[in-house]
Amino acid sequence: MIGSNVVIGGISKSFGDFEVLKNVSLEIKKGEFFSLLGPSGCGKTTLLRIIAGFEQPDKGTLTLDGDDVLSLPPNRRPTNTVFQSYALFPHLTVFENVAFSPRLKKDSASQIKSKVERYLELVRLEGHADKKPNQLSGGMKQRVAIARALINEPRVLLLDEPLSALDAKLRQHMLIELDRIHDEIGITFIYVTHDQQEALSVSDRIAVMNQGEILQIDTPHEIYESPATNFVAKFIGETNLFDGIIKKVEKVKLHEFDGVTEYMAEVEIPELGIIKVTDIDEIHAGQKVSITVRPEKIEITKEKPATSRYDINLLHGIVDEPIYSGFQTKFYVQTDKAIIRVIKQHANYSDEGPDIRWKDSVYLSWSAVDGYIVEVKS
Repeated sequence: MIGSNVVIGGISKSFGDFEVLKNVSLEIKKGEFFSLLGPSGCGKTTLLRIIAGFEQPDKGTLTLDGDDVLSLPPNRRPTNTVFQSYALFPHLTVFENVAFSPRLKKDSASQIKSKVERYLELVRLEGHADKKPNQLSGGMKQRVAIARALINEPRVLLLDEPLSALDAKLRQHMLIELDRIHDEIGITFIYVTHDQQEALSVSDRIAVMNQGEILQIDTPHEIYESPATNFVAKFIGETNLFDGIIKKVEKVKLHEFDGVTEYMAEVEIPELGIIKVTDIDEIHAGQKVSITVRPEKIEITKEKPATSRYDINLLHGIVDEPIYSGFQTKFYVQTDKAIIRVIKQHANYSDEGPDIRWKDSVYLSWSAVDGYIVEVKS
């Protein structure tokens, strides 16, 4: 199989007075695992249904490999959809469910047998061909649905929250399976989800959506480390987000970036005081900004850190709530005027329990390079 380039240009869609999509444009590369990520009602499923042909936009263009497909019905587009609800025929066996489309196309019995066996092997269900859907687990049903979609040899596979009905451990297993299947067949995957971890785990690139608009398109790493807006910073993982005013800026060299100028800003944040943060974009004193610091970037200690580095931020606080999760502890630390979230990984064995507990006096520290200016507001 080969994938298709998918180009969406200025697509808008309304249902009554509610504008679901607002002039959405993006390009999905051939063979890419691309995710549409956002909260419920942001328009991601509507956009997927427009690509599939189940909905028509009010305006805009949609091309696959340069060909306009908006006028084509779903069955004539080189796409197939995997739904959250599986949509299997309950009275048919696994083999018959997967064989349904080739039989409609009047393929020969030998062709059908060969194709079904190949795709059942791809989704690792070769020993379950004679079972009915009610004899399968949720994960197995979803793999049948994937095999049934892939047997049509689409150039684009559309996946509409396909794992949301599964429990957490099974979702993780199925994510690995989806990634493996994508790597094996090489077609374009467009994956709709509201789960940030799912999107970060498997995607080549992600489009973060909210209220019918695309806020950022980038790799998982860039979206997590360099969010484009406050919404993206808060929606992707956990973060500490504060508004402030830049009081001072100087040029610095904290990374080995060839030819890249870095700026160190001192930002006055009402809840925290002066916080240092770096940026590669030119910034100026007097600008209003939002800065984000991920909880895992912050070090928490009972003793005041002994450091002379000028780029370190240091705060004092009291542990308001520790939440132990086995591999990590999340701390909510009360400073004078704010709650700071901190995540501490448990890399080493401890037989004495946590060394930082509720109501302990602690110090929080992080480097200026670990903060990020999300929005410049003026």
